[in-house]
Amino acid sequence: MTENGKGRTGSVQSIERAFGLLETMADAGGMMGLSQLATASGLPLPTIHRLVRTLVDLGYLRQEPSRQYVLGPKLIRLGESSSHMLSVFARPHLARLVDELGESANMAMLDGDQIVYLAQVPSRHSMRMFTEVGRRVLPHCTAVGKAILAQFPEAEVRELLRRTGMPQHTDNTITTPDAFTAQLHQASDTGYATDEGEQEVGVRCVAVAVPDAPSPLAISISGPAGRMTESLVEQAVPLLTQAAKSLSDDLH
Repeated sequence: MTENGKGRTGSVQSIERAFGLLETMADAGGMMGLSQLATASGLPLPTIHRLVRTLVDLGYLRQEPSRQYVLGPKLIRLGESSSHMLSVFARPHLARLVDELGESANMAMLDGDQIVYLAQVPSRHSMRMFTEVGRRVLPHCTAVGKAILAQFPEAEVRELLRRTGMPQHTDNTITTPDAFTAQLHQASDTGYATDEGEQEVGVRCVAVAVPDAPSPLAISISGPAGRMTESLVEQAVPLLTQAAKSLSDDLH
């Protein structure tokens, strides 16, 4: 370590450690004690204490009566701004998909146990939107949800399904964990997932996950089943895959 706490790459060690603690807490559900943080990070307890006190003073952490620390409300503003920027980065890629395929293009993220739509470029066709920015749905009945969860360990997926349940929206909605995980295995093998009218009757969707994204993201094409033919899906998959890779490159 060189002077002023900077490593050879010019990074500031204290900043790296502070953000590392915030990420560790986020991965653990947002609440941890000092000893837990020390164990998880491998840092000495006095160092953890100094970092945590600074983060509390800045509003990024808050101490509970239990003496544990939780992620602070100031992080919400950063998260909201980050979500907005994700949509800004995504729009050019979604617009190209609409130009090439003619149907609506969407980007969605897994937020907790729900899928939230962050960006959309609508179809050129005159039609009502089946999804809209800000809408939240459960992942078991969406192509984007399947594409994202196909990257997760099966035990984590089953635990999520246990928490959320698998409410039936249409006759096509998958309502059993076994059938759902079978679709995830298929999505993992093929590189894409579909929604065959499982969220809304007559709507078909095809989605791919965004690789190496900072959050679990997927992009999709959706439209009426009559227009979302097998031929269009076959055409869409490589275009979606390329768009997802390009978006991933933009995010790094």
